[in-house]
Amino acid sequence: MAEHWSGGQVTARAHCVLAPNPGPMTLDGTNTWVLVEPGATEALVIDPGPLDEAHLRRVLDHVEGRGARVVQTVLTHGHLDHAESAQRFAELTGAPTRAVGRGHDDLGDGDVLRAGDLELRVVATPGHTSDSLSFALPADHALLTGDTVLGRGTTVVAHPDGELAAYLGSLERIAALTGGGEVTTILPGHGPVVPDASAMVAFYRVHRRERLEQVRQALAEGAQGVEDVVERVYADVPRAVWPAARLSVAAQLEYLREVSGRGA
Repeated sequence: MAEHWSGGQVTARAHCVLAPNPGPMTLDGTNTWVLVEPGATEALVIDPGPLDEAHLRRVLDHVEGRGARVVQTVLTHGHLDHAESAQRFAELTGAPTRAVGRGHDDLGDGDVLRAGDLELRVVATPGHTSDSLSFALPADHALLTGDTVLGRGTTVVAHPDGELAAYLGSLERIAALTGGGEVTTILPGHGPVVPDASAMVAFYRVHRRERLEQVRQALAEGAQGVEDVVERVYADVPRAVWPAARLSVAAQLEYLREVSGRGA
């Protein structure tokens, strides 16, 4: 297991301010990312995190310490541990908040966000949730993945909003970015920076295939419904994460029904 993560400056442009919300699902806490081009005065913030005034103050103190101001706030997805403070942070900064499904400022795949000379490209990566986005930071060969890929362990496909087929497609998309060398580092929504993006994505893809096969096997052995499958497949996983496991199993069962319906 990776060592304890506390955030800080991790690339020339990316600094993590760690939110004080550690837990089984959030690992060390939510990573709030502050992106600033070296020497620039405009900052872009990704995932301001839970509604915690002290955390938001630390984010602003860092930005101000760089001699910069926040010009845009961006959400990887709408879960509260990432997005709860978005409205309050907008009040504090006067900067717009960008996400999927937010009205006229909706973000779409391939959109480019700018803060001064810094460029950030939107990469649609649905699956954990339907609104999940990742963001490519080409100058640092980095990808900010929210909850799609974590810095430690694996993520949940949050059924029914999350969908396994979409998630597998998103992993393929990230694998293509890492395989081509465009992305070498992952800056996740929780946990430490991943210095070998390609290896982590390969691990995620294998893990998903193995879990799906375990679910198939459990069904073949007579498992009935989500709870029964969880008890068989996740018996070696701490019960603190079983609520997330139930969501992933529900997503896997739905996926298997769809595959069966297509005659695959």
